[in-house]
Amino acid sequence: MTISPASSADPQLVARVAQNLATLRERISATGRDPASIRIVAVTKTFGVPAVRAALANALNDVGENYVDELEAKCAQSRELPLRWHFLGTLQSNKIARVIACAQVLSTVSRMKELERIASSAHRPALYVQVDYTGDASRNGAPATEVAALVQRARDLELDVQGLMTVAAPDAALARSAFGALAALRTDLGLTECSMGMSDDLEVACEMGTSEVRIGRALFGERVATSAP
Repeated sequence: MTISPASSADPQLVARVAQNLATLRERISATGRDPASIRIVAVTKTFGVPAVRAALANALNDVGENYVDELEAKCAQSRELPLRWHFLGTLQSNKIARVIACAQVLSTVSRMKELERIASSAHRPALYVQVDYTGDASRNGAPATEVAALVQRARDLELDVQGLMTVAAPDAALARSAFGALAALRTDLGLTECSMGMSDDLEVACEMGTSEVRIGRALFGERVATSAP
């Protein structure tokens, strides 16, 4: 994937992101939460380096990517920027080294062998364990019953496990149940971070105690097609 470098942020894109960010913060405030208490991860999947720069121009230092090739390309072209990269895609064992060479946060750890591979690396990113509450075998994430063991193994390996993450089903009632369960599990395990909520369900996530939302479309608009794997 080729991404054209940008020497500075596009003023029009910066202004559009600023307007969308203001709307997002209004949505958060409407739930009774302080927007300053919730980290916004700007998900720039398919949007290119200009979106990364526009996010940073709006003081959004946390940026998320789903695909390894796209993460590497954007990271290489924005190394001078004070960004914290989050990897949000499914981890593949043969690509973990590439991911952790770029990302400071891995949000999708779900298997013991991933922890072992990370522990053997010189790079030690912050980790979130991804939890799946849908029961759908095609979705990434560990069943809730396996999470305590994963967190304990990460601690045994002296990895920086900070929190939990989930992607909810589109049904609002199911999302509320999953988010409530994740927040409770985070507390039970003595973790600090709870990453849940995206453009369409951030209100429910805020109401249920999230510390972080992952936002793409509501910041940057509709995504363009991508050939990334």
